Amino acid sequence: MRFFPYDRPYENQREAMDRIHNTLGRGQNVLFEGACGTGKTLSSLVPALEVAREQDKTVVITTNVHQQMRQFVAEARAITREEQIRAVVFKGKSSMCHIDVGYEECQALRDNTRAVVDTERDREQLEARQRELLAESQDGDGSAADARNAVMDELEEIEERLEDLEDQNVCDYYRNNLTKDTDDFFGWLFEDVRTPDEIYEHAEGQQFCGYELLKEGIEGVDLVVCNYHHLLDSTIREQFFRWLGRDPDDVIAVFDEAHNVEDAAREHATRTCSERTFDSALDELADADDPRSEDAANVLSAFHRALVETYEDSFGFGGSEARSASRKASGRGPRAREGIGESWEDVPIANDDRKDDLTLEFLQRYSGRGIEDDLEAAMKLGQELDEQYEEAYREGETATRTECQTLGAAAFVSAWMSESSTQGLYPVVSVTRDAGTDEVYGRAELYSCLPRQVTGQLFDEIHATVLMSATLQPFDVTENVLGLEDAVTMAYGLQFPEENRRTYAVETPPLFSSDRDDLAVQETVTETIHDAIRMTPGNTLAFFPNYGEAGRYADRLERETDGTVYLDEPGVSVEELRQQFVADDDAVLCTSLWGTLAEGVSFDGDDANTVLVVGVPYPHLDDRAEAVQEAYDVAFDGTETGWRYAVEIPTVRKTRQALGRVIRSPEEVGVRALLDRRYSRSAKSDLGKYSVNGTFPHEEREELIDIGPEKLKFAMRNFYGDHEAYDGEPPAP
Repeated sequence: MRFFPYDRPYENQREAMDRIHNTLGRGQNVLFEGACGTGKTLSSLVPALEVAREQDKTVVITTNVHQQMRQFVAEARAITREEQIRAVVFKGKSSMCHIDVGYEECQALRDNTRAVVDTERDREQLEARQRELLAESQDGDGSAADARNAVMDELEEIEERLEDLEDQNVCDYYRNNLTKDTDDFFGWLFEDVRTPDEIYEHAEGQQFCGYELLKEGIEGVDLVVCNYHHLLDSTIREQFFRWLGRDPDDVIAVFDEAHNVEDAAREHATRTCSERTFDSALDELADADDPRSEDAANVLSAFHRALVETYEDSFGFGGSEARSASRKASGRGPRAREGIGESWEDVPIANDDRKDDLTLEFLQRYSGRGIEDDLEAAMKLGQELDEQYEEAYREGETATRTECQTLGAAAFVSAWMSESSTQGLYPVVSVTRDAGTDEVYGRAELYSCLPRQVTGQLFDEIHATVLMSATLQPFDVTENVLGLEDAVTMAYGLQFPEENRRTYAVETPPLFSSDRDDLAVQETVTETIHDAIRMTPGNTLAFFPNYGEAGRYADRLERETDGTVYLDEPGVSVEELRQQFVADDDAVLCTSLWGTLAEGVSFDGDDANTVLVVGVPYPHLDDRAEAVQEAYDVAFDGTETGWRYAVEIPTVRKTRQALGRVIRSPEEVGVRALLDRRYSRSAKSDLGKYSVNGTFPHEEREELIDIGPEKLKFAMRNFYGDHEAYDGEPPAP
C-alpha cells in the first residue's frame, strides 16, 4: 500500500492488487477486466511498482488513448506525493523535436554535433597543455619546448579539422546538451512527473534538446508512461530498453485499453510500399553512376509495372484473360476509376489455388539474370547510396537527409517474394487519389492477420505483463490471439449501486444491412430513440453502426425532437463537438460506434445520462477481414473460430465500450439501452447464429432486461422518476 496514493481502495481493488502482486512476483502475465469504478489503473500500477521495487525492475505503462495518458500522469503524480519514485512520460521524437527533422536527419545532426564538440574539447585540452609547456620551457626546460612543438602540430591539425566541421550540419539544441550544465534540468525533471509538452517548453526555454535529455535521463527510472509503439515495434523496443538501461526481463509492462493491442500489433507487423516509392527509386537509379543500377532498375521496374497493371486491371483495363475471368468469377468485377477517393481502397489480389495476381503479373513481366540476383544488387547499391546520403548530410553538402528509395523498395520486394505466401500474411493492393494532382496511384501491402506474431515474442521476452481493459473477455480468445501462455485472469464488474442503473435490450427490428432502408424499420427505430430522449432528464448519447446511419437518424430526429441534435461527422473536431454537447442539458449526440467517442472518452456527471447503442456494429466484411477469419480458422483449428475471434467478439466489445461512456461514479444515475433484437435473450432461439446475446460476459447478460420498443418509455419514466431525476413533472409517456 505504500504506492497507493489515496485513503483506501475501492471495493475489490485491494483483492485485485494482491492477486496482481503475487502473479507479477512469479513472472506471470495477467489479463484484468474491470468495469468503470474498479480502479484498474492503480490496481495494476501499484502492485507492479511494488514488485519492481522488490526485484529491481522498471514498470512501463502504455496506452494508445490520449485521455488515458493524462490519467496515468495524474495517478503517477499522486503516487509521488506518497512515495518517492522517478517517473517519466515518453513520447515520439517527431512531437518533441525543436527543429522538426526526421529520424535519419536527427541521427546525422547528433553525430556531427558530437564530433564538433569533441574536437573543440580536444583543442581546449591541447591549448591548456601548450600553455603549461610554454611556462616550463621559459623556465629553462628544454624537453618542454620539444613537447610544446608537438602539441602545436596537433593543434594545427585540430584547427584544420574544425574548419572542415564548420561546414557540416549541426543542431544547436543538442550542442547545448553537450556543452552546458544540465543538472538543473534533471533536477526539475524529477521533481514531479512532467508531461512531454512541459519538457518541450522547459527545454525550449533553455535551448536544450528535451528529447535527447529525456533519453539520457530515463536510465534506471521506476516508471515510464509511453505509447504502444514503444513496445510493439521491435526496433523501437530494442532502443527503448537500451535507453532504460534494462534487459527485457527487467521490464514489467502494463497495457491499458488492451482490447486494442490486437489491431495495434497487426498494424506494426504490416509492410507497405507505395507506387511513388518505386517511382522515386527508379529516378534514383537512373541518376546513379553504378553498373549495378541496371540490374536493380530491371527488377524494381518490373514490380512497379506489375503493380500498376494489377490495379488498372481492377478498373477493367488490361490484364490477362485468365485473371479477368478469375476476377469476374470471384465477384470482384471492374470498378469505376472516377469513383476512387482520397482514402485507400483495396484491390483484392489473393487467389485460393495459386499465387496472388501481383506476383503473377510480376513474374510474367520480369526478365533478366534472376530475381534474387537483381534484388541483391539493388539492396547492396541501396545500402551504399544510403551511406552516401548520410555522409553528404553530415558534411553539410545537403540541407536535409535524403532517404534512399532504392533500399526501401528493394527490401519490400524481397519481403514480398519470400513472405507473401506465409500463413497469416495477406497480400493486397490498394489505390487512392491524390487531392492535389487528382492522380490515382497504388501501393502493395503485406497485411498481417495474426497479431501474436508480434505480441507473442514481446510477452516471451519481458518479465511480466498486465493487460487491462473493460472489455477483455472472453479471456481464452485474448490469450490465443495475443500468444499469451498460462495468463492469470480476473474480472470485476461495475462496483456502483445496481439500483442506479438499468440496461435494456430493446426488441426493435434487427438492423441487418438489408433492412436499414426499410421505412417501417426506420420509423420504429426513430420513435424508440425519440422516446428515450424524451424520458431522459439530460443529454443522450446515441451510437450507430456507422456514420451513415448516424446521419440518417440525426436527420429524422431533428424533425421529431425539441432538443438539440448534434452529429459527429468525419473531418469535424470531435473535442469541440463534445464540449458543445456536454454544455447542453437536453440534447442528443449521434455518432458511430467506430468513432473516437465510443471509447476512452468519459461523459461524467450530467454530461450524459442515457446511452443508446442502435444496431450491432459489425465491421465492413471485406476481403481483408475474410483473410483474418481464415487465418484464425487455420491457426486455431476451427471453421467457426475465425468469425468468432475476428468479427463477433470485437463487435460486441465495441458495444460494451460504448455502454461504458456513462455511469462513471457511484452517485450517477443512468440508462443504457441496446436497440436491436439481436441483443435480447428472448430472441436467441429465433435468430440463431445472428443473436449476439451469448457473446456478452455472464454478469453483463444478467443485467440485460428484454423490453419491447413501445414499453421503453414507460420503463425509463418510472426509473428516472424513482430517482427524482426530473426537475418537475415527469414527461408524459
